[in-house]
Amino acid sequence: MAVAMDTGVPWVMCKEDDAPDPVINTCNGFYCDYFSPNKPNKPTLWTEAWSGWFTEFAGPIQQRPVEDLSFAVTRFIQKGGSFVNYYMYHGGTNFGRTAGGPFITTSYDYDAPIDEYGLIRQPKYGHLKELHKTIKLCERALLSADPAETSLGTYAKAHVFSSESGGCAAFLSNYNPTSAARVTFNSMHYNLEPWSISILPDCKNVVFNTATVGVQTSQMQMFPTNSELLSWETFNEDISSADDDSTITVVGLLEQLNVTRDTSDYLWYSTRIDISSSESFLHGGHHPTLIVQSTGHAMHVFINGHLSGSAFGTREDRRFTFTGDVNLQAGSNIISVLSIAVGLPNNGPHFETWSTGVLGPVVLHGLDEGKKDLSWQKWSYQVGLKGEAMNLVSPNVISNVDWMKGSLFAQKQQPLTWYKAYFDAPDGDEPLALDMGSMGKGQVWINGQSIGRYWTVYAKGNCSGCSYSGTFRTTKCQFGCGQPTQRWYHVPRSWLKPTQNLLVLFEELGGDASKISFMKRSVTTVCAEVSEHHPNIKNWHIESQERPKEMSKPKVHLHCGSGQSISAIQFASFGTPSGTCGNFQKGTCHAPTSQAVLEKKCIGQQKCSVAASSSNFADPCPNMFKKLSVEAVCAPSTTTNA
Repeated sequence: MAVAMDTGVPWVMCKEDDAPDPVINTCNGFYCDYFSPNKPNKPTLWTEAWSGWFTEFAGPIQQRPVEDLSFAVTRFIQKGGSFVNYYMYHGGTNFGRTAGGPFITTSYDYDAPIDEYGLIRQPKYGHLKELHKTIKLCERALLSADPAETSLGTYAKAHVFSSESGGCAAFLSNYNPTSAARVTFNSMHYNLEPWSISILPDCKNVVFNTATVGVQTSQMQMFPTNSELLSWETFNEDISSADDDSTITVVGLLEQLNVTRDTSDYLWYSTRIDISSSESFLHGGHHPTLIVQSTGHAMHVFINGHLSGSAFGTREDRRFTFTGDVNLQAGSNIISVLSIAVGLPNNGPHFETWSTGVLGPVVLHGLDEGKKDLSWQKWSYQVGLKGEAMNLVSPNVISNVDWMKGSLFAQKQQPLTWYKAYFDAPDGDEPLALDMGSMGKGQVWINGQSIGRYWTVYAKGNCSGCSYSGTFRTTKCQFGCGQPTQRWYHVPRSWLKPTQNLLVLFEELGGDASKISFMKRSVTTVCAEVSEHHPNIKNWHIESQERPKEMSKPKVHLHCGSGQSISAIQFASFGTPSGTCGNFQKGTCHAPTSQAVLEKKCIGQQKCSVAASSSNFADPCPNMFKKLSVEAVCAPSTTTNA
């Protein structure tokens, strides 16, 4: 059908080895240098080069070092790859209920070169930019020859593109994850970092090494804004609404999405049970235990309108069981289960067959008769919440709801509560976020637009460290263990009015809405490190054309964000410094003028560059290999000028 549409351009199918001709099968993954299309006349395409990984509620933040990402892309190019598409290049936000998975967070930042807020993530953005500039220098050779592979040692290889017209480009690789390599190529010696590739656009001069990062590292933080949330009001969701006219009643338990058709995350399951006044537990015995099995994704259990407990699945194990003692009374009792979807399934084998909701069994233990299976009783179903039906989130609807004014303190731990407040747009133009760390689980809207699902659930994982070298897996570079998986929720400024913006949220569990606040995201610190012998594209142009011109010295480039300037130099050392951004330390060799030189050239500037050369600093240790490491503070320009 696709081919018959005669679009005039080729169709591609990712991760489908048996894609029929003329459809081109392509690769998705962290690495694709192993991949070949199913016919030799098809180009080798990498449709998803994963720049990081998504985040799931209760999971850690995943990061992928740019040294490994650039190594993977260069491996693909050196094997004759034709095309690379980064997934993601710009991170984003799953506004509304668009997050899938299930259990994928509202943030889809993905550790991408441009982050969720539209800010450049360094060094990932800059290092990839340098990589592609370098690949562009190899253009003539890459487009006119196939690579010839030769061994340079146990872990080292050369891939050479050599055209009849004289173009030549070489890729020298070291696959050893722990040791550097010294190799000989075309009668010249080259040092290769562990797990890296050096690119020689003329088969002589190194212009780029995947593991040698010369661009700055930017550190971002969230800062408070001048915007206050005022005039808080609350409205308690009506739990008894699960028993009103808009319910449907059937015998047995129904699959959730077949009932809701995804018009809401929420579905009420309600049933009645009569308890005899002679039951032993009513006369000093142990309360009965209710067991509810769910196929996903979360639930809150209410007995006669009071919260009895909650239970949640995970992305790895959507199915879960609620087990809890329940406070039943003599006579008729209502058991209400609010089942919650946390995103539609969107990936995996036959995910269209996955179930959601309470499919049982639902069993009551501890009655005098033993266990009582409630699964095949009459159950009533109510799609969505009362507040959703009344459109409480819209700023344009005149509601007849009796919102309650007054102290938020009394509402702090009240489940199923709607909150609303008004606020003015924060000053400035920095990207904004809502700090929801004081709340439990729910959804939030601004001026009727859904910011998304929020859930303050703490991350479990292995945050023991991160090395760029060695094969990358999602378990390798994890961060944020023991912290909320997501605390800040992106608010586009374009959704705001200057004044009288409406914030509405629905809280399932209970939280402290008075601590919700608006934050702004900006660069706080920039670091850069470059050696005297850092590869340099300018020098390649000079060397390749054999011009009698002085070689350009490698430079550190520092660049603060929009509206900022460099307010302080926290660290500067030309010599043998060690450490990483935020933890630099002076070495045995250090130029005493380092700090003064950087302060003179950079303080008060939005950006500056300083060459790593003895002419700038006076050589502190002749005949030693030296580098320049710098850490600078970025602050709003007005503060710096004052």
